[in-house]
Amino acid sequence: TKITLNEVAHSIFYAPQYVAIENGYFKDEGLDLTLVTGFGADKTMTAVISGEADIGFMGAEASIYAYQEGATDPVVNFAQLTQRAGNFLVAREEMPDFKWEDLKDKKVLGGRKGGMPEMVFEYILKQNDLDPQKDLSIDQSIDFGATAAAFTGDDSADFTVEFEPSATALEKQGTGYVVASLGVDSGYVPYTSYSAKTSYMKKNPDIMQKFTNALQKGMDYTATHSAQEIASIIQPQFKETDLDTITTIVTRYQCQDTWKTDLIFEQSSFELLENILMEAGELDSFVPYNELVDTSYAQKAIADK
Repeated sequence: TKITLNEVAHSIFYAPQYVAIENGYFKDEGLDLTLVTGFGADKTMTAVISGEADIGFMGAEASIYAYQEGATDPVVNFAQLTQRAGNFLVAREEMPDFKWEDLKDKKVLGGRKGGMPEMVFEYILKQNDLDPQKDLSIDQSIDFGATAAAFTGDDSADFTVEFEPSATALEKQGTGYVVASLGVDSGYVPYTSYSAKTSYMKKNPDIMQKFTNALQKGMDYTATHSAQEIASIIQPQFKETDLDTITTIVTRYQCQDTWKTDLIFEQSSFELLENILMEAGELDSFVPYNELVDTSYAQKAIADK
């Protein structure tokens, strides 16, 4: 059965998904998966709503925005992959004693307004008594994925917020140094999840279950294997990155407990996300958990293991 998955970005941050692809878990379930990169949750959500993609992989905030705008066929989250932010704060120079207050009066290359990377960054700033609007300058004009090149090409910014492999690449070039992990400093946050339109889920329950089963096998593998083993499995997905770098990045993500061991999107996690959205001024009223989360496929994937 052919199925199209649109992912928000192509990053080692999503290692369990690539393990599931490279180890043939989707094929074992009878699925012929086409992977497309959307380059931003807004674009991934558009692909899901238009039917260009069957399943989207992005921050759950996108489904909340669509629901707020009066979606008649809500996009519902059915599996949560990451439980921490996957990006890092990179400085121009090494700062072994970095504190968040060091960002005062500095310029940072940030993320798109209303996107998870930017909202989690601002959430951390507020936790450290910094006002994102007044205490520092955050440039939100640069496209997702282009900030590392902008940081290297223009020295007007003091810091940049980067996903992998960009953070490690900047370190290897000697043009930047990771000084903080947003994943560690924000705590457990439901950062990325899989979602599909209500109509698609109702029409294709078997496909939904098979897809979730394959993902769960990928989660099981990453939970029980070394960074070196995971890196060698997913290397074909990152041909431009050498194996040592992939291993370094997987180790970094493993050490900070980035990936869940199951795919169940808990209510407490969804409510934390809504609190972050509310603080960021992106949410007017809370959306009920049951409207936008369905854990039945994730629960069955565990029960059938």
